[in-house]
Amino acid sequence: MKKLFISGLIISALSLFFRIFPVQAENLPPQVVYATPTPNADGRIIYVVKPGDNCISISWKNNIQIEELKRLNNLKDDCTLQENQQLLIGIAEKTTAQPTATPAGQVATPTLPPGTGDICVLLFNDTNGNATPDGDEKPLAGGAISVTDRDGKVSLTNQTNATEAVCFKDLLEGDYNISVAVPEGFNATTLLNQPLKLNGGDSSTLDFGAQPSSKQIQPATSESNPKSPILGIIGAVLILGGAGLGFYVSRLNRAR
Repeated sequence: MKKLFISGLIISALSLFFRIFPVQAENLPPQVVYATPTPNADGRIIYVVKPGDNCISISWKNNIQIEELKRLNNLKDDCTLQENQQLLIGIAEKTTAQPTATPAGQVATPTLPPGTGDICVLLFNDTNGNATPDGDEKPLAGGAISVTDRDGKVSLTNQTNATEAVCFKDLLEGDYNISVAVPEGFNATTLLNQPLKLNGGDSSTLDFGAQPSSKQIQPATSESNPKSPILGIIGAVLILGGAGLGFYVSRLNRAR
């Protein structure tokens, strides 16, 4: 009981002492702050050994296990260090910078230039009149081609030939009207005007057909159809026979 009583007196006395004479903050030893090493460009975190350092203090300063410190730096079991020795204490994770999205409305979206395409026109000799270019029906020369766009900015002309389709290249995409006038002596077997919507990268071929006009039948002439002498003789005999028969009938009636 005496020991407990004495201990209580000592604790009470100390408590009273600190209340009367409080410890001032400026009398406390300054707190030691250790700067965290900055990772190198390759991500390695290096610590340089200072005087008085050992594996325990370095482990405590940099929050790394002693065994991990030994493993990273191939240190011996006694963890012998030298002043200014560089120790690897970690590897920082590399972060990939994400592209910053541009807020909508701040930068105008670039407008792609319009595409271009080709329009080819074939006028073929539609000999069978089926409005389709068959294998034995060849291109027809002398037709007049006209290519115009809906906005009136394009107006192109050319002539068809007897070898291949005629092409208008690198036209801006849009709505076009293509027309063909057949050469003289031919009649169209297809429509002579065709609309076309041309998209970028297209190469469109339009077929137009025509066939020779029908020949008129010329009236026969004396040179082309001369009279036959046999037909003349037969005609004369028939005329004379008719006259003789009439004279005989007349004499027979008088005799009665």
